[in-house]
Amino acid sequence: MCPSRITLSIGALCGAIALTLIAGCGKKGDPISVADQADNNADIEAPGIEEVKAIAEEGFIYGLPLVMNYTVNYEFWVDKTSGQYKSGFNELVNERRVFTYEDTAVVTPNSDTPYSFACLDLRAEPFVVSVPAVEKARYFSLQFVDWNTFNYGYVGSRATGDEAADYLVVGPDWKGETPAGIKRVLRPSTQFTIVLFRTQLFGADDMPNVVKVQDGYKILPLSAYLKQPAPPAAPKLDFPKASKELAKTNFFDYVDFALQFAPAGPEEQEIRVKLAKIGIGPGKTFEFKDLSLEHKAAVLIGMEEGEKKVEEKVSAIGKKVNGWSIASAFGNREFYNGDWLLRAAAAKAGIYGNDAVEAVYPMVKTLPDGELLDGSKANYTLTFPAGQLPPVNAFWSVTMYDGKTQLLIKNPINRYLINSPMLPEMKKNTDGSLTLYIQKDSPGADKESNWLPAPSDPIYMVMRLYWPKTEAPSILPPGEGQWKPPGIQKAE
Repeated sequence: MCPSRITLSIGALCGAIALTLIAGCGKKGDPISVADQADNNADIEAPGIEEVKAIAEEGFIYGLPLVMNYTVNYEFWVDKTSGQYKSGFNELVNERRVFTYEDTAVVTPNSDTPYSFACLDLRAEPFVVSVPAVEKARYFSLQFVDWNTFNYGYVGSRATGDEAADYLVVGPDWKGETPAGIKRVLRPSTQFTIVLFRTQLFGADDMPNVVKVQDGYKILPLSAYLKQPAPPAAPKLDFPKASKELAKTNFFDYVDFALQFAPAGPEEQEIRVKLAKIGIGPGKTFEFKDLSLEHKAAVLIGMEEGEKKVEEKVSAIGKKVNGWSIASAFGNREFYNGDWLLRAAAAKAGIYGNDAVEAVYPMVKTLPDGELLDGSKANYTLTFPAGQLPPVNAFWSVTMYDGKTQLLIKNPINRYLINSPMLPEMKKNTDGSLTLYIQKDSPGADKESNWLPAPSDPIYMVMRLYWPKTEAPSILPPGEGQWKPPGIQKAE
C-alpha cells in the first residue's frame, strides 16, 4: 500500500528544556518520576540522564512503526468522524474506486488497484479469509500485515495462484486444530492484523469486473465457518484517541497501548527491558508530565536524535540507480531480525509496503546528478528505451506525489499515475521508446496522453513493479538486478 505519516518536530519542544542539561546530570541513579520502572523490579536502579536519552532514542525508532500503524488503524476502524473511517473491526470493506488526493490517512497511497480492507481482532477466535477464483490475466493479492508492521503472509496471483480457497488467520497464541478445507494457516505476531486486498483495474470501464471479484472476498469468524457457537467475546477496549498531531505529544502512550497486543519475540527482549526502565511497555503508562525537568529534556532530545536517524536511514535505504532509490525494506519478523531502524525507515518511506517478491518500489526525488525535482522550477521527462519497460509478471506504474506530504496531488485531469494498462492509449516515439511528460501544466494536446501531472512544489515519484520477473532482465535483487529504471531528465 505504501500507505499515515508522522513527522515529529520536537526540536522546539526540547530547546528550552535542554538548557537545564548540565555535565553533572548523568549520574546513575538520578531520580526519574515514573512509578512503574524496570518491570516493577525494585532492585533495578532508575536510569540516569544519559541512559534515559539513549533509551528514548531507541524507543522512538522501535516504536515509530507501532505509532504510525495505530494512528492509521484508529482513523480507519475506530473514529467514525476521522474522514478516513472504513468500518468496524472484523468487517470487510470494498472500495469501488482507486485512491485520490482526498485520501490522506496514509502516505504514498497506491492508486493502481481498488482496495478491500479488513482489520481482524483475533483475541476471541481466528478468522477465515476466503478468495474466489480470479481470471489469470487479473493480478490480485492479499497482504497480511500485523500491528508490528510485519508482512507475515500473502495470498494471490503470485503467492497461491488464481483458484478459490479458504485461509485461516490465527492469533499469536492460538493452539487449536486446523479445520478441513483450510488451504493455509497464517499467524501474525500481534492480536490485531490488517488484511489489504488489491485487485487490478484495467481501466475505468473495468470497475464492474473488479466489483465482481471483490464480492467474492469473504471473512468469517472460525465459529461461523464451522457453524458452531461463538466463543465469549474479547474484553471491550478503550482505544486512545489518535491523530498525527497527538502522535507528536503522546508518542509513548501509543507505544504502551500497542505493545499489550504484541507478545515480544526473541529479538525484542532487549529493547523491551530497556523501555521498561523508563516506564514504557504493555500494561504500563508513560507519565511524561511527572518526569523531572532534566529527564524530560533527555527524553525529548533522545526522540529527536531517533527521528534524525530514521530520516537519514530513509535517504540511505537501498541503492541509488539513476537517481532512483531501490531497496527491499519490507518483510516479516525474520526479514527485519531486530533491525528496528530499517523497520522505522520503511514505515516512514511508505507504511505497508510489499515484500520485494510481490512488488518493488523505486522512489525518486532528484535528477541523476542529485538536483531536487521541483515542478515550480522545471519540466521533466522520463523515457523508457524501446523494449526496456519495467519487467513484470503483473503490471507496473509510475505515481506522482507531493514531495512535502507524500500524498497524491489534485490536478486538472484527475490523473495520479501512468501504468502499463494505459499503454494502448499512449504515444511512442519513432524509435519505439516511451516518454512520460512530468510537469504541472499540460505539455499540449498531442502529448497529453503521456502527461503525468506534477505539483508546483517538490516532486516525489514512486515506480511500482507488481510481481517483478525473476528471470533476466530483472530488477531483483532490488538495486542489483540487470534492469535499471532510467533517470529523470529536464525537458528541453
